[in-house]
Amino acid sequence: MNWDDTTDTPAAERLVGSAADREDQAVEAALRPKDLGEFIGQEKVREQLDLVLRAARARGATADHVLLSGAPGLGKTTLSMIIAAEMGAPIRITSGPAIQHAGDLAAILSSLQEGEVLFLDEIHRMSRPAEEMLYMAMEDFRVDVIVGKGPGATAIPLELPPFTLVGATTRAGLLPPPLRDRFGFTAHMEFYEPAELERVVHRSAHLLDVEMEADGAAEIAGRSRGTPRIANRLLRRVRDYAQVKADGIITREVAAAALAVYEVDARGLDRLDRAVLQALLKLFGGGPVGLSTLAVAVGEERETVEEVAEPFLVREGLLARTPRGRVATPAAWAHLGLTPPRSSAAGNGQQDLFGA
Repeated sequence: MNWDDTTDTPAAERLVGSAADREDQAVEAALRPKDLGEFIGQEKVREQLDLVLRAARARGATADHVLLSGAPGLGKTTLSMIIAAEMGAPIRITSGPAIQHAGDLAAILSSLQEGEVLFLDEIHRMSRPAEEMLYMAMEDFRVDVIVGKGPGATAIPLELPPFTLVGATTRAGLLPPPLRDRFGFTAHMEFYEPAELERVVHRSAHLLDVEMEADGAAEIAGRSRGTPRIANRLLRRVRDYAQVKADGIITREVAAAALAVYEVDARGLDRLDRAVLQALLKLFGGGPVGLSTLAVAVGEERETVEEVAEPFLVREGLLARTPRGRVATPAAWAHLGLTPPRSSAAGNGQQDLFGA
């Protein structure tokens, strides 16, 4: 499960990766809260969503369509299941990449029950023909099924029972405005604060029957990148370490020692993150340096550095993307315990030739 040294390792295999692997999915099913009262964090989203669902129940109507956006691992799937539970309705789960043709979507929509919740993950990756069919389904609860081909083709209207669509996306900017405007309620999931993640870790430890002290939970939460999925994954690895190397009780010292084994430092950076920073600081004096050059220096693909390592480094204020290339911030020098050279701000102009 830990991230290894191969250049083609997917983000899901990193210990601090936000994508879910099979183990995560199995554990999350057991740890997932069942109602809004159990859901930790996202206070504004929970309050707003609670009003939407209560009002719908009071009217005896289906809830408005809901769009949830935000980074992976923040609870979008969990909230979709909670919406179904709060409305007392079944839920159907699918994803945008699985719907490549309008007929795929028509088959799903035509089999929905009245009031059912349809959860469409990564909705921005749905095909354009299916997307256009979804417009009418969301607004008029109707789809037109095309029978035949060419000039003899006929559109047969198919009435749908009222349903609630819950769309989830990690890239809300890729959704076309006509689709986004058809959602009655939209919410953006924010990264969690350490105190919220401590509550998540305590709750998960209780459900997993793991004995843990408060400072142990704080240590895990502080390295979890603001993401509950990562917090639960780190908890499981620390639990394993505590059972084998300690007395089974997770303390701050045990958590720190366990995460040192898995190369997750006090700020949540792993081997790839530190390799990028070390190359940027030690080889290129803090930059600016082109992305391609930086990727070669760490022995990774350009896409791996850009899509896997950089987002967290930028969010933590350790790296900046500039028109001239990647630049380390003073916080990066401090985190690695290095002293920036006086000329680091000037950079090496030759590195710009390799592209930003």
